[in-house]
Amino acid sequence: MFAAPPDIETRVFARMPDEFRRANTRSHWADLQMRGAELDSFLEGPSFDRAGNLYVVDIPYGRIFRVSPDAAWTLVTEYDGEPNGLKIHRDGTIYIADHKHGIMRLDPVTGAVEPFIDRPRLERFKGTNDLFFAANGDLYFTDQGQTGLHDPTGRLYRATPEGDLQCLLNAIPSPNGLVMNRDESILYLAVTRANNVWRVPFLRDGQPSKVGVFVQMSGGLAGPDGMALDAEGNLAVAHAGLGAVWLFSPLGEPIARVRSCEGVMTTNVAYGGPDRKTLYITESQSGKILAADMPTPGKAMYGEG
Repeated sequence: MFAAPPDIETRVFARMPDEFRRANTRSHWADLQMRGAELDSFLEGPSFDRAGNLYVVDIPYGRIFRVSPDAAWTLVTEYDGEPNGLKIHRDGTIYIADHKHGIMRLDPVTGAVEPFIDRPRLERFKGTNDLFFAANGDLYFTDQGQTGLHDPTGRLYRATPEGDLQCLLNAIPSPNGLVMNRDESILYLAVTRANNVWRVPFLRDGQPSKVGVFVQMSGGLAGPDGMALDAEGNLAVAHAGLGAVWLFSPLGEPIARVRSCEGVMTTNVAYGGPDRKTLYITESQSGKILAADMPTPGKAMYGEG
């Protein structure tokens, strides 16, 4: 329906050092999610702190890493979990969407990890995936588990700073990454197994209404995954399994295709750098973080404000 958008090149910003790679190792997560593949790592959840450090997770081995602006890696913590999404609170605390446990909190100084929301109404989540902080401190997160077109029961939650937890949507075939538009009247939701991004408008009382498809994607081995917004409201969507990040206008028109210079598992994105005009991309299976120079700076995240 649209002409092919122009390409934006990527480069390797950082590679996980060999000392941190788990060669010839199996994990329960990979046995199920990756059909028994041996993974030395699987990176996800990029997020910047105020000092310009990039935090990423290693899902199968329960690890959180800090990558400095000069690409030096530090292991912040390792715990019995499957961390997937990661976002930083304004107070510096790190929040993690853990597929195994729920929403966790990490102290980046001590490395201590503790549950934040693990058993609402004494029930476990299906498998939380990603999260996003609104400007008022509300925490939105997805509960994906093994849902898909065969089982469209994934959920979208909102947790307020006062402790109120609400299930906003409960019939999603594989909810994944999420981000809000500039005035936070709309939430964009990656629905991986349907290969599209939903548009979730909110009424004045904060409830969703008239949920629809924002962009319909095609191809790849998976679908849309992590997302980020730039200062003009354009949406960057990591297309896992296609080796690309698509940049869409607020009207859903394709602006650019950011092509991976490495593998096809481009799983998540974050804007960073001194002017926030660099898009950082986790290429999960190679254990590398890619970087691309973008035309518009990214919108500041809650933890960077």
